[in-house]
Amino acid sequence: MKELLSLLKQNARLSNADLAAMLGRSEETVAAQIAEMEEQGVIRGYSVIVDEELADRDAVTAYIELKITPQPDCGFDELARTISGFSAVESVTLMSGGYDLGITITGTSLRDIASFVAQRLATLDGVLSTRTHFVLKRYKEKGILIQEEPGDERGVYL
Repeated sequence: MKELLSLLKQNARLSNADLAAMLGRSEETVAAQIAEMEEQGVIRGYSVIVDEELADRDAVTAYIELKITPQPDCGFDELARTISGFSAVESVTLMSGGYDLGITITGTSLRDIASFVAQRLATLDGVLSTRTHFVLKRYKEKGILIQEEPGDERGVYL
């Protein structure tokens, strides 16, 4: 199962026949394993890795850290679910360290993200503070190189 998941993480567009050949299994076995993992919730969906700079030069991505007060009976879960419901939010993770939740969002401008933080996140009950980091350039995402710099053909001579 781990080998199959690893191949799907690298390229979810591989056909069952390709996966079967790579794993030395039958196509039917691979299809059944994928269906079982989808049914069990191991596989939650399929996505594409986009070079946002080429697709939308105006897109701005930010990582936001939140310090929050855990709620009785549900800890961090209820606030995390609330934040997950915002359409601008791409991911929400519970993390260790000085902040409790990590959030990834994409907007159309720095002002758009600042407004989201000030009006949507900071006003939620239980949010103590936020820290926002803006993505300046992506190099690699989910194991895939985003921007490969052309090699310098001049070389280095000493």
